[in-house]
Order: sequence, then C-alpha cells, then structure tokens
Amino acid sequence: MVVLVLAVARDRATLALSTRTDEKVRYPLLSKSIHPVPGSAADRVEQALQFLEGRWKLLILFRLFGGQVQRFSELERSIPAISQKMLIQQLRQMEADGIVRRIVHHQVPPKVEYSLTAWGQALCPALDALLGWAETRPAEKSGSAETVEVS
Repeated sequence: MVVLVLAVARDRATLALSTRTDEKVRYPLLSKSIHPVPGSAADRVEQALQFLEGRWKLLILFRLFGGQVQRFSELERSIPAISQKMLIQQLRQMEADGIVRRIVHHQVPPKVEYSLTAWGQALCPALDALLGWAETRPAEKSGSAETVEVS
C-alpha cells in the first residue's frame, strides 16, 4: 500500500514538472489558433458579424428598417415564434451595440418604442448587397463543390 502511494505521488510530481513542447522551445503555437490575426480583414468581418449573431436579430432588423418605430407589443405580434424573454434579450443586446434605440414614454400604461439608430439603418444596404450576392449563386450541379482536374 505504501509503495502504491509513493508511486502515485511520484507520477503527480512528474506531471506537474512536465511542460508543453511549445513552452520548452519558447515560441507560441500559432498554428493552433482558431481566431484570425487581430486587425486582419477576417477579424474585422468576424467582429461585424457578431453584431448580427442571434436567431432573431435579423427578423427584428427587418421589422424596423425604413425608419419604422414599433412598440414592444407590435414587435412581439409581428414575430409570433419568439418568446417575450428572447425578444427582450435580443433588443437589449442590439441597444447595447448601438443598433436599436429604445424610447420610453413615462405614462400609464407604460409605452416603450423601438427604432433603428442611424448606424443600424446603415445596415440595410449591406444586407441588400449580401442578399444580391446570395442570389448570384450558380445552379448546383451533381457535386456540391466545384472540382477542377489538372493533368
């Protein structure tokens, strides 16, 4: 029993002293990074797309495009599949990101309206361009990917 305890203690000490190969040679392991290089175009595009991340954000945006001002209840009725909690969360995220403006009217019953900020409205041409790009997709052939054979 004592020998087993000593062996386990020795193995734990060995594990604690061992380091990764990249730490031993003193250079960072760049090939394992899953994130694009900071400041690169891919990084900036990824950051921009994070503003639109979320199942319901695009639907909310399209309801508010064109300078429309909608009450919370109108948005809730226009997107019937969304829960009240999820709509509140998505609107708060978009408000924190500066895409949506929340207007609170202090009255009884309370009245809250939502509209797009100028920056949020500027998304419309970008999404139209994305839609145009998607519509130019070539017709799908027998394979899903284009293959080129070189002899």
